[in-house]
Amino acid sequence: MHNKTRHSFLLKGIICVILILSTATASFGSATNSDFLNIRGEAAILIDAQSGRILYSKNPDLLLPTGSMAKMMTEYLVLEAIHNKQFTWDEKIQISDYSFKVSQNNKLSNVPLRKDKTYSIKELYEAMAIYSASGATIALAERVSGSETAFVQLMNQKASELGMKDYQFVNSTGLNNKDLYGLHPAGTTADAENMMSARATATLAFSLIRDYPEVFRFSKIPKLKFQEGTSDVINMDNWNWMLPQLVYGYEGIDGLKTGSTTLAGYSFTGTAVRNDFRLISVVMKTDSYQTRFIETKKLLDYGFQNYSLQQILPAKQEFEVKIAGGNKRKTTLTNPKPLTVLVKQGESDLYTPSLKIDNPAKNKAVLAPVAKGTVVGRIAYNYKGSVSYDYLTETIKKMDGAELITTEAINKPGFINNIINNLTDFLGDIWSNIYNSAANKLFKK
Repeated sequence: MHNKTRHSFLLKGIICVILILSTATASFGSATNSDFLNIRGEAAILIDAQSGRILYSKNPDLLLPTGSMAKMMTEYLVLEAIHNKQFTWDEKIQISDYSFKVSQNNKLSNVPLRKDKTYSIKELYEAMAIYSASGATIALAERVSGSETAFVQLMNQKASELGMKDYQFVNSTGLNNKDLYGLHPAGTTADAENMMSARATATLAFSLIRDYPEVFRFSKIPKLKFQEGTSDVINMDNWNWMLPQLVYGYEGIDGLKTGSTTLAGYSFTGTAVRNDFRLISVVMKTDSYQTRFIETKKLLDYGFQNYSLQQILPAKQEFEVKIAGGNKRKTTLTNPKPLTVLVKQGESDLYTPSLKIDNPAKNKAVLAPVAKGTVVGRIAYNYKGSVSYDYLTETIKKMDGAELITTEAINKPGFINNIINNLTDFLGDIWSNIYNSAANKLFKK
């Protein structure tokens, strides 16, 4: 082999090794902000639907137009109103001039509505969740808040309550305001559009599934007839073509929402269950209808092929902890459910349980008084691996783990017992300080 050829071959080999090492670093160094899946889209995210842990992300905090994925917030608020008994599924409502006019636009995803008819909340919700019908969405928003203007204020308020960041809601539908015939909500500009980051979108989807799992009753329907049995009947094919019965069918998919406008491109929030755990994915601003589903499959395949749900601690374990301000010194806590964690392949031994008591003043003690069966903390877990996992929000992170409840009622002490307990604590602290000081000096020698 000539020297020139040998040197060229050696150089190619070195470059190849560097590429392999850099790929390995990308794959195993961090679960977030590392595009080792080469997702085609402006932003993407994959999360564990149980814990809110992020398994993969690309530009997760980039603010982007949402298209009809914004309807997930309308779905959330309608379900919240149902739960609060503000109205029922069977209630019939009339259609305003505004929702009527938008519903007649065949260029948008719509079911044409009539002003001389009434429609049930359930009918309109089905049209919104399955067919992304914008006129029906506006009608629901008006029923919840009286006007879409008031509803948009509620959307932004709820986003803040859910811990979402990087968002802007300007209407209930996800359309650009210019498509609303000048009837867009007051206080928003004529060309404004709903905006969210991939993280915010995933937080909304996570919250919707967690708080109102009945959303799946609607999102998993592949086809439905609107106004069946009438002259207004319309075939509604679900825009989520990844439902198992449709063209891009994926095992376990049962939601959640597509979105597309000129500014938003083609986006999709998907969710699927396999092997006893659920994943949520978001892909934003892809270049085609098909690409968003192809990239979603790539995300979900990565999650299901590389992670499994494992039990770190069985249910009904007993933990003896201190009591602060109670009529006794200690009590027993237990976990009604096991501590389960979504674990990456080869990392089963890197998780250990960790007790966390909900008492900011004394983290290791339960604060009295408290009734039997009260949730007073959680069993979280320590992770000793090399992957750096992020969560959707800090609030969601604090909720991860299994609940700890009291096994008995704990009362406040009487006057005398209170004095004795405080004195015991005081003397115990003094003794502890003396012991630690002596031990430190001894070991230093």
